[in-house]
Amino acid sequence: MRRWMLLAGAAAAVAVSVTVLWPREQAPVLEPERAALLAEAGATIPRNRPSGKVHEVELVAAPGTVQLLDGRPLDVWAYNGQVPGPTIRARAGDKLRVRLRNELPQPTTIHWHGLRLPNGMDGVPGVTQPPIASGASFTYEFVLPDAGTFWFHPHVRGSEQVERGLHGVLIVEPRDDKPRERELVWLLDDWRLAEDGQIDPEFVTRHDLAHDGRWGQLSTVNGKVRPTVDVRAGEAVLVRLLNAANGRIFAPDLSALDANVVAFDGVPTSRPLPATKLELAPGNRADVLLRVPADATGTIDVVDRFTRRPFVLATLRVDGKVESAPLAAREFREVPAWTNASALEPDHVFELNATRGGRAGIEWQINGKAMVHDDGHAKHDPPTKLQLGRPTKLRFVNASARLHPMHLHGQFFKVIARNGQPVDEGHWRDTVLLRGRDSVDVMVVPEDEGTWALHCHILEHHDSGMMTLLKVERAS
Repeated sequence: MRRWMLLAGAAAAVAVSVTVLWPREQAPVLEPERAALLAEAGATIPRNRPSGKVHEVELVAAPGTVQLLDGRPLDVWAYNGQVPGPTIRARAGDKLRVRLRNELPQPTTIHWHGLRLPNGMDGVPGVTQPPIASGASFTYEFVLPDAGTFWFHPHVRGSEQVERGLHGVLIVEPRDDKPRERELVWLLDDWRLAEDGQIDPEFVTRHDLAHDGRWGQLSTVNGKVRPTVDVRAGEAVLVRLLNAANGRIFAPDLSALDANVVAFDGVPTSRPLPATKLELAPGNRADVLLRVPADATGTIDVVDRFTRRPFVLATLRVDGKVESAPLAAREFREVPAWTNASALEPDHVFELNATRGGRAGIEWQINGKAMVHDDGHAKHDPPTKLQLGRPTKLRFVNASARLHPMHLHGQFFKVIARNGQPVDEGHWRDTVLLRGRDSVDVMVVPEDEGTWALHCHILEHHDSGMMTLLKVERAS
């Protein structure tokens, strides 16, 4: 057992007990520069020890009809008949046991996006589990080591299954019972509809592959177009933002509010970070702590400004006033600078590009190879090997002009450079966006053995082949 030091609120330190990742006699032997990086990283992302409590959830994935968008009936695929699916809540250290029954006309799985969990529970078909056939069931069971905002979605034909409505939020609360601000959960998504008002049934088209995936003409918050949310002047609100879209990037403008990011991709930031340039690629999450101005009246629009055509995501309607109360004490995390890592050559380079081929005429690849998916059965080359506990530098090189949010399963990483220039974002990630011709360097300390997916989270790019595997194993 180790004792890890964390920052609570703005200054006070507390200790949390966690489980050792490997016996001391099996700790990796590192060259000096890697040992220095590991020492600098220290204990930045602790794991909560098991609490002994178990949360049991039943999910049914099935076709259905719901009232979404403008209120008209919409044919969807849904978890338990609702879109978004039911929000699952538990506490860090609790065990989550989820039994999924598949009533879809095709196989499926659930990937628990952002969670550090046993490899066999990661939901990648043909890699960590067989696809769950129509009419079959599978039980996912794992301890939740991290408090934060996460989500769940299929990893079979995600471009269709996620787009049809199969996604939900998983909120893992901290172990303590401290009073907290009012909370809003905003799942951001977009929808491409056909002329009949139903979901466009053409998936993974040549147009989508030649561009940044499938972008819809309607954007929603929790399935609603431009919802209105009542707030009070002077009120502090924690907004959990999550991008569940196939390809769209969201950039919510919160400049009319005092807004700071306090967690990103499920991990607390090193300090409150201004939300002035917040971007959420598919898969990204951000916990934003905002305070409504004390003199606010009327309405405040939250506008998306990623594209050249801004549009209103949601409207805050100021109704009443409260005295500005102190913000709840919260945990922040030290994030290593890793400035010395810039001198290291990357351990592995992943080039992102496309070529002609595949079912739709365009095939997205990593290092010139596409990982083929056929009804959930993956065909792939041997995975890239990473050593357990060894700080590892990965470089993504986007040789294309398109957007690519790269998502690594089962691990958190830190961006250390963009286009050769050092950066310090002040937070960890599990998904990083590359624009056209970008290169991005990240550092990761692999902590969980197994074979993990690395892929573009534009789901059309992924489903056409833009995925590879990393195998984390102990040094021999």
